[in-house]
Formats: sequence, structure tokens, C-alpha cells
Amino acid sequence: MSLLFVTGTGTEVGKTAVTAALAALAVRAGRSTAVLKPGQTGVSATEPGDAEEVARLVGASLTTRELARYPEPLAPETAARRSGLPFLTLDQFTHAVGELTERHDITLVEGAGGLLVRYDHQGLTLADMAAAVEAEVLLVATAGLGTLNATTLTAEALRARGLRLAGVVIGCWPAEPDLATRCNLADLPTAAGAPLLGALPAAATATPGVPFADLAAAALAPALGGHWDADAFAAAHRP
Repeated sequence: MSLLFVTGTGTEVGKTAVTAALAALAVRAGRSTAVLKPGQTGVSATEPGDAEEVARLVGASLTTRELARYPEPLAPETAARRSGLPFLTLDQFTHAVGELTERHDITLVEGAGGLLVRYDHQGLTLADMAAAVEAEVLLVATAGLGTLNATTLTAEALRARGLRLAGVVIGCWPAEPDLATRCNLADLPTAAGAPLLGALPAAATATPGVPFADLAAAALAPALGGHWDADAFAAAHRP
């Protein structure tokens, strides 16, 4: 795939780490790679945002671009309105995607929060952006109790809009998974109606002595450029 949207079942679920893992494997495979963050909230003009974090983790040459930034840690529409800064527009977004996809083998788009978070006062969402450029979507989910409902709702929203869900990645797999977490390995694909394509360990962004691309390869399935095996992983954590 040359264009992939990364969204989540909510905020702080591991979208940036998963985006970085995808980018690291693409770069390692020799693919020119771009990462686009349509709207960044919660950081000042001088602080590094999610796109910069991806670049830090990948540690190699890739293109990053951010279209709008708002200082307060709020939903993009609310943050834009309170700051007095311009809303992101769909035309601005599609133009950036067109430029990046023309010049790169793969372009990764990381949303803010979940699929239906609003970016402007008229209700522009990441789902609208994905539909405008006919992109596939990768869903990042949490591992534990409550994730099945959030995953099902997001998957239904994608289907209702005619968007294809490529699969689900667990953004933060705990070192000591509880019963619900281990059971979810079997139940998440059913909830999503799409395959489970990876599980990043909780310390993925801060594991000393492990090259991030190696960690990404071990945590993502072959469909995403790695060698993670869903069946073997589930068997190893069978309740």
C-alpha cells in the first residue's frame, strides 16, 4: 500500500509508536517514506510533536509534515477555536497528501484521537479525510478490558463510510497481561472484522539496546513489513 491512515480507538493508545514502527520498516525496506500529521495539539510552537517523535524513533531519513498545530491538549476543533488559529481544511489536507504520495513510496497519516474527532466547526473528521483520498485505515487499539466495544464501534463507523479497515494493531502490549487482555487476542479480530496485525510491547519507545526497526519487525505482521505471527502470539498467551 502506498497510503495508509493510522487512527485509534481513542487518545493515548499508541498511534505514534505504531506509525513509527510502520515507517521504520518501510525505510529499512528501502521505501521512500513520508509521515503526515494533519493536526497536532498539546504542544507549543517550539516543542517536538508526534511527527518529530516518529523521526526520532526511526532515526533515518524520512519526510515529516504537520499541517496545523494548537497549544492546548484538546480535540483539534476545540483547540483551534480556543487558540484563534485557523482550522485545518480538507483542501489543505488533500493537497499535502497529493504532494507526498507523488514523491514517496509510502505515506503514513496519523490522526489525532479517534476516527471521528472533529478538526473544524463544520465537522471535518479523519474519516472524511481518508474518504477524500480513498485510503485504507489501520486501527490502533488498547489491549485490555473495554477495547472490544471501542474497536467494534470504530470498525462499524469505517464500514458505514465505505472505508476499508486493513487490520488492528495493539498499541501497548503489557509485560504482564491479565485474563481479559489475553482473551482479547482471539476476540479483537472478530470485533473489528479485520485481522490482528501486531502488538507493540509497552516499552517499545524506550527499550535500551534494541534498534527500533528490529523491535518493529518483531511486533508487526508480514502484511505491515514485519514477521510477527498472530497465531503464535495468541498461543503463547492463551488463557
